[in-house]
Amino acid sequence: MLDRTVDFQNKFHFTSLGCARNLVDSEVMIGQLLRAGFECIGELEEADYLVVNTCGFLEASRQEGYETLQEIFEEKKSSAKVIVAGCMVNKNKDELKSRFPEIHYLIGSGDVEKILDAVRSESAGEALSTTRSYLEWGEVPRTLSTPKHYAYLKIAEGCKKRCAFCIIPSIKGPLRSKTNEQVIKEFSALLSQGVFEVILIAQDLGDYGKDRREKGALAELLREMLDIKKNFWIRLLYLYPDEIDDELIDVIKSDKRICRYLDMPIQHISDPVLKAMHRKTNRAQICGTLEKLRKEIPGIAIRTSLMVGFPGETEEQFQELVEFVKTTPLDHIGIFKFSLEKEAYAAKLPNQISTEEKQRRFEILAEAQQVALAKRSEAMIGKKVAALIEGPHPDSELLLSARHAGQCPEIDGQIIINDARNGAEIGKLHEVEITDVAGYDLIGRVIRPLGGKPCRSKLMCV
Repeated sequence: MLDRTVDFQNKFHFTSLGCARNLVDSEVMIGQLLRAGFECIGELEEADYLVVNTCGFLEASRQEGYETLQEIFEEKKSSAKVIVAGCMVNKNKDELKSRFPEIHYLIGSGDVEKILDAVRSESAGEALSTTRSYLEWGEVPRTLSTPKHYAYLKIAEGCKKRCAFCIIPSIKGPLRSKTNEQVIKEFSALLSQGVFEVILIAQDLGDYGKDRREKGALAELLREMLDIKKNFWIRLLYLYPDEIDDELIDVIKSDKRICRYLDMPIQHISDPVLKAMHRKTNRAQICGTLEKLRKEIPGIAIRTSLMVGFPGETEEQFQELVEFVKTTPLDHIGIFKFSLEKEAYAAKLPNQISTEEKQRRFEILAEAQQVALAKRSEAMIGKKVAALIEGPHPDSELLLSARHAGQCPEIDGQIIINDARNGAEIGKLHEVEITDVAGYDLIGRVIRPLGGKPCRSKLMCV
């Protein structure tokens, strides 16, 4: 039964910044507020409570947080209370207070469940415990903010790696994994709500269970999920190359309900740069993993992240990265400029690269990426894929948006369906023929519905 003890000032507006792991935390806070009788609204100016879940990973992320808060304070009604949650509270609490002294309440990234205390508090305050990250366990209400056919499932938090450029371990703390039993419970609950695509997330999925000294824990978890006799997609995000072994590959290729898709951050390809980054792989190992994936799982789509401007990166090493992008079959690439974070090991390294030079290298690599990805997209023309219809396209009521299994929502391209009048059903699988390319997107036409079934053998699952 809903707790209706709140007064008439019960409208809240929520802004979630940063990664999908942050989004899951936001969904928990939204769920708690809705369960307590509060009303979620989209109009900032009418809200009684404005909650911002921040990301403090990079300087650009923190700047986005400050700009968002500035906009909120300028546009909110005078009586509205602003509540700030997430990583920036852990990392930049004093600066937040200095810039925005009218913040009503601060909630640390490990204190998500304190959201009701924050909105009900008559006086300004904070909830900032020593716990640096939050893992929901299913008993706390969670309201999905994604379209009803897909959802994120966070299976671990924190990180056991120590990459030289990264401050995630200091922000989010050590690795903590959910139990298999809890993951399966949440997975089953999502399926029962009508979710078709479940996206597994963690800082590195491959480290799942290592805090319990379990070997092959991710592969075993996937096998347990596949034991559920329902139709679904499982998508794997953030799986580092050093964690991809034969056992995991065998599980992925054993069942087409696991999307032929991996988000595998490699950051660079030059051995000296990888070593300076404190990465656990070298060029030969990365290329070997890519080759094995292509051989063992035909049609697999691979997304990666690359960084330019790491301290000491020479022009020769940068050109090695450019050539790698030009010649290696990669389906999706995210490019980032090195961000100097004073708490990171890399901040102390010599030969820091100027902002201007990082931008130059970013533009060169982005151009190489666009040319390479255009060729791969053009090779899709004429092929038929199993695609999930997402909904109306924002540009026209005559268009639909769709994705095949090789396209992750929000970060990859999509398929633009150029005839929305054929009865295609939103949230369901359809056979789609790719007819053209538009930038990072594909264009296609629906041939027939697939009845919600997983990709059949004669259709591409990428």
